[in-house]
Amino acid sequence: MSAPVEIRRLSTPQDLFQAAAEELIRAATDAVGQRGRFTIALSGGSTPRNLFTLIAANASTSLSWPHVFFFWGDERHVPPTDAESNYRMAEETILSKVPVPPANIFRIPAENPDAPAAAQSYEQTLRKFFAPAQGEFPRFDLILLGMGPDGHTASLFPETEALHEQSRLVVANWVEKLHTYRITLTLPVLNAARRVAFLVSGSDKAAVLHEVLEGKAPGEQYPSKLVRPSEGKLIWFIDRGAASQLSASA
Repeated sequence: MSAPVEIRRLSTPQDLFQAAAEELIRAATDAVGQRGRFTIALSGGSTPRNLFTLIAANASTSLSWPHVFFFWGDERHVPPTDAESNYRMAEETILSKVPVPPANIFRIPAENPDAPAAAQSYEQTLRKFFAPAQGEFPRFDLILLGMGPDGHTASLFPETEALHEQSRLVVANWVEKLHTYRITLTLPVLNAARRVAFLVSGSDKAAVLHEVLEGKAPGEQYPSKLVRPSEGKLIWFIDRGAASQLSASA
């Protein structure tokens, strides 16, 4: 049984970033108050970049940074200094601008030329930090996700092998159309989170968002459809452009 989907329609991209920032601060405050720490998995892309910039500029005093622990939902198979690196983007926009202890930052070791080994290493990092019971999965307090123009999320691309993974936490997913590996959390980890927030902005995403939220196509074709936390909260933050093909009731 999955949690109901909450769709928050915002007028502009800036409104979306502000609403997502408020949700992040709320989630962090709740988590630190209840469990003494806040665990978040970041995503790449232009929309999260704007969110991180907003938080660093306006909300940095709202968070208890020594109790915030940063992870990543996926990573390109590149070194952390590469322009394509999700870690580098987060480092430039938020991590270097707020007082988070370096020991609280857990990046994916994507500089390893052996992508499956890098994935295995990150899985061990997660197992050590979260210490899930046998057969259980880590429970992030918040996982931020975007949605690609093909409906992929994290690095779970349509018709790829990683969509069928049921036991691993992290895999190296070969993406044929990109001719590269992407290192990604698996669906069971995404669906174990306490909160998952999709950030989707722009009319170029409208048709795919309609398919994901209202269409009948299988999740194999639009992997974002497969993210449905079993005991968590799922929120879609979407702006007017992205929502332009949804029915009024969605």
